Amino acid sequence: MDVGVARERIPGEKRVAVTPESARQLVGLGLGVVVEEGAGTPAGYPDAAYAAAGARTVPFLDVATVDVVAHVRPLDPAAATRLKPGTVTVGLASPSTELPTVRALADGRITAFALELVPRISRAQSMDALTSQALVTGYRCVLEAAIRLPRFFPLYMTAAGTVPPARVLVLGAGVAGLQAIGTAKRLGARVSANDIRPASADEVASMGGTFIRLDLDSPEGTAAAGGYARELTADRGALQRQLLAPHVADADVLITTAAVPGRPAPLLVSADMVAAMRPGSVVVDMAAESGGNVEGSVAGQDIVVPTADGGGEVTVVGLKDAASAMAFDASRLYAKNVANFIALLTSEGDVSPDFGDEVVAGACLTFDGGVLHEPTAQALAALASATEPSRGAGEDEQIEGGAG
Repeated sequence: MDVGVARERIPGEKRVAVTPESARQLVGLGLGVVVEEGAGTPAGYPDAAYAAAGARTVPFLDVATVDVVAHVRPLDPAAATRLKPGTVTVGLASPSTELPTVRALADGRITAFALELVPRISRAQSMDALTSQALVTGYRCVLEAAIRLPRFFPLYMTAAGTVPPARVLVLGAGVAGLQAIGTAKRLGARVSANDIRPASADEVASMGGTFIRLDLDSPEGTAAAGGYARELTADRGALQRQLLAPHVADADVLITTAAVPGRPAPLLVSADMVAAMRPGSVVVDMAAESGGNVEGSVAGQDIVVPTADGGGEVTVVGLKDAASAMAFDASRLYAKNVANFIALLTSEGDVSPDFGDEVVAGACLTFDGGVLHEPTAQALAALASATEPSRGAGEDEQIEGGAG
């Protein structure tokens, strides 16, 4: 059976789903690996390295000729319709926002696995692509802030005077947030952090940060399944912003990393909170691509916000393609996640998923014409219902209503 790897077509995406190292692992499982020429080049992996690892390179990958498709970004509907029935796909699928592709995968009887859905259990850690890529993104956040901040991160004591350390505030203490805390601390900054999950306090402290406790107790709790944060209600969200405001105003660098899987990013920082920061301060919104934690942030752009006192400006950085900016190591980690997952599906050179395995079953998005991920199935049903022509009214009545 052949695993196919095409070049990523989305502009700005430099990662690749299989590296020469992971290709060698797949070949060792008894699988063939077919790589489109140039697929790994943007990430620093030349075609010759794939050939040396036992993979075959082709000028153009026809996905209809392979048994397994490994990808980074979600497939588009056109690519999904070209797959032959029974093909297995493994990669990030963004099911909540890529419903047309999910529909095409189901209609084509494709067995699609979304790495976002891999259960967060110990046995599946080596396949957890969200964690591996968040590690890269959290590191990158701090670098983006450091090159824009017009001052040092560390404390310097010199003959010309003392330079105090920068104050960095990180909102969200998941994998990305913890990596941001550790990176900023290694650069010498004074770091504090907040997360709505009180259990995060020990993890923040282990990275050298100071945990900011807010009184946000809610009856439904603040942690959801899998260890993710639960989205706060509107009134609790407003209280959170009110309590965070003085901490934000005191920071030289603000990094926001909060996300709720399958939903738009929660708003943590209002425009007024940004304007209250000191001139020259920098805000990096890691969640800009999914709606943003910071009001007014735009993915891929730096937005300049005048300070409330009129004394200067604050730069709001909408992070985009952060993992792709460090494509070599991001691909190294991601490709290992993909290879480990395919290994779970493979027995004696045959890719045959065992749905009795909780990791396999949990990560499966579509199979045998159906959508197995219930929230996505419900979203597709709602979409179909919304686009279905109304029934029970005469044609003339429909036309009249439309004209009104």
